[in-house]
Amino acid sequence: MKIPKDSDEFIAQQKAILSENPECANSHYNMGVSLMQEKKFDEAVNSFKEAIANSGRMFEAWVNLGYIYFERGDLEKVVEANQKAIEIEPRYARGYANLGFAYLQMAETDAAIKALNTAIELNPDIAQAKANLINGYLQKDDVKKAIEIGEDLVAMAPDFSLAHNNLAVAYYSYDEFDRAIIHLDKAIELGFQAHPEFLKKLEPYRAK
Repeated sequence: MKIPKDSDEFIAQQKAILSENPECANSHYNMGVSLMQEKKFDEAVNSFKEAIANSGRMFEAWVNLGYIYFERGDLEKVVEANQKAIEIEPRYARGYANLGFAYLQMAETDAAIKALNTAIELNPDIAQAKANLINGYLQKDDVKKAIEIGEDLVAMAPDFSLAHNNLAVAYYSYDEFDRAIIHLDKAIELGFQAHPEFLKKLEPYRAK
């Protein structure tokens, strides 16, 4: 089915389908995605839950619920939702990546690293997971590993601004200030909004 550009029209189409088939999990899911994009989170949650109730394979609905819970600041529910997703589809890299990010925010570093590494094993091109893994190893004070991951990532995705920023942080933690400056400046060039405190920390090491 072609999705109209007008989300209201699309939602109306899904409602029409559901009026004839209230148990159509795909229509509930499609409505949830459209409502989520409009930031109508309460309605989106209801639609995703209906999709899940009517299909045992709605792992993407669980991941989208996790996104909404993250927007609401409920990290425990983010973890729960993504765990449900990977129970249904154990090879779903995005679920592990999201799980790892949530664990990072909760300072559950070992669990974060494990989940992020699993995401990367399943999908070596998942750049966001690698960027978060840099932070995981920094949390664990394994700066050399953080730098190794970061260098691999910027080689793979040279235009990924977050990768350069996180690698800059890793180099700063290793007292490699010149390299930290190079990667932070690259991140900024690519559009990244650098943290003012980090900019201030690096300022004394810039060539006069």
